[in-house]
Amino acid sequence: MERIKTGIIGCGNISGIYLKNLTQLFEVTEVVACADIVRERAIRSAEEFGIPKACTVEELISDPDIDIVVNLTTPGVHAEINLAAIKSGKSVYCEKPLAITREDGLNTLDAAEKRGVLLGAAPDTFLGAGLQTCRKIIDDGLIGKTIAATAFMLCHGHESWHPDPAFYYKTGGGPMFDMGPYYLTALISLMGPVSRVTGSANITFDERKITSQPKYGEIIKVDVPTHVAGILDFSNGAVATIITSFDVWHSQLPRIEIYGSEGSLMVPDPNTFGGPVYLRRHDQKEWTQVPLTHLYSENSRGLGVADMAYSILKGRENRASGKLAYHVLDIMHGFHDASQEGKHINLKSTCKRPEALGEGVLEG
Repeated sequence: MERIKTGIIGCGNISGIYLKNLTQLFEVTEVVACADIVRERAIRSAEEFGIPKACTVEELISDPDIDIVVNLTTPGVHAEINLAAIKSGKSVYCEKPLAITREDGLNTLDAAEKRGVLLGAAPDTFLGAGLQTCRKIIDDGLIGKTIAATAFMLCHGHESWHPDPAFYYKTGGGPMFDMGPYYLTALISLMGPVSRVTGSANITFDERKITSQPKYGEIIKVDVPTHVAGILDFSNGAVATIITSFDVWHSQLPRIEIYGSEGSLMVPDPNTFGGPVYLRRHDQKEWTQVPLTHLYSENSRGLGVADMAYSILKGRENRASGKLAYHVLDIMHGFHDASQEGKHINLKSTCKRPEALGEGVLEG
């Protein structure tokens, strides 16, 4: 099998699982270089995962042998790195969000289209066994026409465990931009694009005290909403409610539920790849756990990169596409805009519902 040469930029917290999967799980990717602004981190990653070259960001982007750049940097530099890699003729897969501003997101989409390269972004969890099983249930008509959904992500923030949590409370952070992409991407993959949103957002605590190491005791000034409640009107007529919060100590709300004309579906945590999946049709007295119909139930981050690599080989559109990621970005800004302006926001963006994975896909 032809392998697509891949380079990783950003060797921080999230990089380990990408490096493991892209070097050990997926047959179609060959990681040939990694880079980080802290060179020692790149060197450690290269040694740990047997990557031939640890280099600077500039060296990786200019390497003519690399076909895909995987951008795992912090959100504030996503657009800069994406645009530089695209200019160099690379396809780019970026950690979420695609960019911080709509303008940067659109510029990235436009640049990729003009250069003739693929653009994609996390999350790729919707390609995992859990959400693909839910997709099959919906596509098979087991809950009828989708009419509504609820989605909830409530916690008390990251300052108690993350080693450097400040960026979660700065522009490009907050619960909606941090965790919203998982929930919104899952909903779009199951129900299609969104046409209109509204919402309310608030900063509950102006400051946060870090209680994790190594920055214990430092104070973070909060610059972005930390509790966001939104309503989504889908193009297919369904209506969904979403709440993301860093202000809630405890909650028992479900992650995602989809409601149809013939039944209801309990969707697993969209920040994971597995189950459980529960179904209850209109004529059933109990919820039934549905066996997973697809592979990739473990942490398979990088699945979207592998899909992009196959897209390059086969000349098709990648599923975790740039257009999907930009639509998610537009929706998230829409919630904040609606809260500030006191009105519904008609979205200018849209995207295709990503193609489902076939049940016969083999692991790796």
